[in-house]
Amino acid sequence: MKLNAVLCGCGAMSKGWLRAIKETPALADAIAIKGLVDLNTEVAQALAAEFGLVDAVIGTDLNDVIAQTKADIVFDVVIPAARSAVVSAALKAGCHVLSEKPMATSLAEGAALIDLAAEAGKVHAIIQNRRFISGVRRMRRFVESGAIGDLTGIHCDFFIAPHFGGFREEMDNVLLLDMAIHTFDAARYVAGKKPLAVYCVEKNPKGSWYRHGASANATFEFADDVVFTYRGSWCAEGKRTSWESEWRLVGSKGMLTWDGAENFSAAVSGVEPGLLHGFTPVEVPGPEHDEETHGHASVIASFIEAIRSGKRPETASSDNIRSLAMVFGAIESARTGKRVEISA
Repeated sequence: MKLNAVLCGCGAMSKGWLRAIKETPALADAIAIKGLVDLNTEVAQALAAEFGLVDAVIGTDLNDVIAQTKADIVFDVVIPAARSAVVSAALKAGCHVLSEKPMATSLAEGAALIDLAAEAGKVHAIIQNRRFISGVRRMRRFVESGAIGDLTGIHCDFFIAPHFGGFREEMDNVLLLDMAIHTFDAARYVAGKKPLAVYCVEKNPKGSWYRHGASANATFEFADDVVFTYRGSWCAEGKRTSWESEWRLVGSKGMLTWDGAENFSAAVSGVEPGLLHGFTPVEVPGPEHDEETHGHASVIASFIEAIRSGKRPETASSDNIRSLAMVFGAIESARTGKRVEISA
């Protein structure tokens, strides 16, 4: 039987969710979008028309729409400031919840939602879609293979200049909170290590059209002496990086680079005599499981499987809070000018 779903928050981000469900036969067979909730009903009506949701209940009150639709699940695509209230209401109404990131606006808020989900016996997961792409899966598989020895460093560059308009341009810590969490979460996944501490410098550079925090430079300490560095800006005009960042993985025997698109290169030490030993190229295999590489669709599929099987989804909030802790650790370090330990 299909699961009845209500989507709350009908802005531009919601289209990626609905498109993934509509274009993935297994998801279209598993999920029925029965309701749309937004403070602006005209936006919700336009979304319903665009995706052919002619019978969807449309309203401004989540609890009312959940009751009318007998919803099993809520897709939370609201702005971060509204997330806690929406997720809390959905869990208390007996729904499983899949949320946009970040999962909360503070660690305490995130912990409270995790506790509430546990009390309700419901699945609460986060749509960290960037870890469900081919490149990130390939890096994790490559690290696990031991091809470059023990991982010692992950280094990421992110330089793009998007002119979104809307709430992002008014956010505090906009890069760290709204975008860098993708790279932080992916780095944590690739390393397979617990984040321990961070030192971060955050700026809002000259020429920025954001109100606060459009660039950041952060150095994270992971377990087992792995270091992760991040350099990023959301107001860097000119030739940009990929949205997925540019990556360099350093191991005890070699390195891997990924441009965030299609280009991978990996090599181990060569055998040339003298100061520099050169390098020997090594192959970077494809992802082990193709079904895990479709972004939104893969995360939603994992969420549905968790509901039906009882298994914890990969992006369960109880795990994802560690990525959120990286963000708030970086924000705290930038605010205080000090190294901050990460406790989650």
